[in-house]
Amino acid sequence: MFGGGNKRNNNKKDESLSSAMAPENAPTSRGNNSVTGFDPEGLERAAKAARDLDGSKNAKSAIELIKTQEVTKQHEAAAKRSEMDAYTQQIRSQNIEKEADEARKTLEAQTQHERHRSEFKDQLERKRQVELLEAQKYMQDEQLKKQEEMVNRQEAMRRRTAEHEAELRTKMELAKARAESEGRTAQERANHDLIMQKVKLEAAENRDTVLKAVADGGKMLGEGLSSYLNDSDKLRNTVLTVTGIAVGIYTARMSIGVAGRFVEARLGKPSLVRETSRATVSQLVKEPITTIKRFTGLGVQEQDALKGIVLEPSLDDQLRRIAVSTANTKKNRAPYRHLLLHGPPGTGKTMFAKGLAQHSGLEYAILTGGDIAPLGRDAVTELHKLFEWAKTSRRGLL
Repeated sequence: MFGGGNKRNNNKKDESLSSAMAPENAPTSRGNNSVTGFDPEGLERAAKAARDLDGSKNAKSAIELIKTQEVTKQHEAAAKRSEMDAYTQQIRSQNIEKEADEARKTLEAQTQHERHRSEFKDQLERKRQVELLEAQKYMQDEQLKKQEEMVNRQEAMRRRTAEHEAELRTKMELAKARAESEGRTAQERANHDLIMQKVKLEAAENRDTVLKAVADGGKMLGEGLSSYLNDSDKLRNTVLTVTGIAVGIYTARMSIGVAGRFVEARLGKPSLVRETSRATVSQLVKEPITTIKRFTGLGVQEQDALKGIVLEPSLDDQLRRIAVSTANTKKNRAPYRHLLLHGPPGTGKTMFAKGLAQHSGLEYAILTGGDIAPLGRDAVTELHKLFEWAKTSRRGLL
């Protein structure tokens, strides 16, 4: 084989390829057949090839390559061991996390169990308290019932006692009254003659007194009347005085009636009128300046008849034409037209009537038909007073 000299020179320093490739515990061949059934021929052929390669010039490079591969394998094995260690650590961390999660779940389960247990215990305690309160309420109700029954029994006993006392008192009063009446009757019977004699004497004295007073009065009246009739001057003066008094009374009565009707027609207000723009005595006393201005027409300005009233355009135009026509009729002293406003309450009928009167320079008066019915027979008289009062208006009354 080539390269044998170099092999012998470097026998101590370098390992041979055969020794590098030979297994550490290679079995020795003691025959073709082994106990374990292993055939060593292939291994022997490999060892022989390795020995053949020992004499090659590339043996050293091959050994270095094999060592490098061995180191690489060792590094790979170390990397795998590191990976296995990391995997083992990861598995251990996962196990720790799982154990922590299981411990947390166990703790949560224990906490929830304790909470359920405390809630159930609280429910039992509340139920016990409710039952205790109900029992106390039942006992209190029973005590109240017993007290009410006792009070009712006492009240019944007191009522029976009062009734019995009243009955006894009534019997005693009746017996006392009966005894007193019987005693008084017996006494009156015993004193009947004396009482009758006393009554007769008193009656005779009263009769004598009355007769004497009548006789004295008749005598004085007769003397006065005879002296008065015999005196002609006294008779004439008496007749004139009585006649003058009668005439004065009649004249004063008629004058007062006429003056009252005149004042009522001019300044008063009929009872049927609820509101009016005419001046009355009360308004003259309360607001003299305003009443005088209204009565004389000074400072009174014409205002819009539909002021403060919101209506549909067509109805608004129609009512404005009526207001203008009424104002012109008032100025020209022409006969007025009749006007009837109808509609549900609150639509502005009364407000428009007041505005129409003020716009046209008229006075207004408000009355209600419901005030006439309760007057009965006096309704006609009140209506006559109303129209007489309306006729006295200088500007016209609406």
